[in-house]
Amino acid sequence: MSAFIITTSTAFGLIALAELGDKTQLVCMTLAARHPPAPVLIGAVLAFAVLNLLAVLFGASVAAWVPEWATAAIVAVLFAVFGWRAWREADAETVEVEEKSGRSVVLSTFVLIFLAELGDKTQLAVAGLASTQDALPVWVGGTLGLAAISALGVLAGRTVLQRLPMPLLHRVSGVLFLLLAAVAGWRAFATLPG
Repeated sequence: MSAFIITTSTAFGLIALAELGDKTQLVCMTLAARHPPAPVLIGAVLAFAVLNLLAVLFGASVAAWVPEWATAAIVAVLFAVFGWRAWREADAETVEVEEKSGRSVVLSTFVLIFLAELGDKTQLAVAGLASTQDALPVWVGGTLGLAAISALGVLAGRTVLQRLPMPLLHRVSGVLFLLLAAVAGWRAFATLPG
């Protein structure tokens, strides 16, 4: 049992530190500022649980299924659409957040984070750890680490929402998503074959 705890703790610490301040934490913060926090956190944790399961089961080969440039291009388009929509919402006559159903927010968060993190450094770290340690504690520790970082992002997003005017928040959210789209677009371009 102590080997399980040591491996889980190691995976938790390594993955949480690697993800701290990463794009996914910013995505969680931005989404939680615009939608109820619980569905955002649920969607993020489910995405990380599935991604870590894939990493543990299939190791580093998961990233080889979809070329890195294609994943980055899809993420760039998604982030650009979210950024454009957030910017437009700042100019809307009403400044209330459109509350989507919990299921819709969970699904949107899941898809966005799943695509953004597919083949990311933390997924590869989980795959690497799973190649030398027992798979279950690596999966548990990695998933808990990512859940903790996502929860910090959600908490920060809800705190920001209470202190800033909604139009400003939409503009900041739009700029963040557009910056992330630019980074993902650059990554897609830089990893094109040939």
